[in-house]
Amino acid sequence: MSKTDDKIQNYTQNAKDLGLNIDSELLAKVTKGLGPSIHNKDAETVSCSDASELDRVRENFLKKKLGLTNPDDELDASIKEVCQEMGTSNRNKYRAIFYTLLVNKFNKESIYA
Repeated sequence: MSKTDDKIQNYTQNAKDLGLNIDSELLAKVTKGLGPSIHNKDAETVSCSDASELDRVRENFLKKKLGLTNPDDELDASIKEVCQEMGTSNRNKYRAIFYTLLVNKFNKESIYA
């Protein structure tokens, strides 16, 4: 089993532990799309308390990757919803799960088809 497969398995289990209903195939595709960043401890997670990081999620993932043109306040509200959905006390908000939830929220699964 590759390191990426190990990460996917870990993320799938973490999503189940958090009670999140995530399609494991989509999670695997999002994880692979993140490339080597998932192997970097800092880049692997999203910090919901870091405003600049949340801005990067909005600009680089939602706008560039998913191609969304929604107003910033609407995108920011969705990011905050995902932060709450993953648990405010949860320190390990894995980027792959975070992004998968955003993909679902905006019905952009076709990007990973």
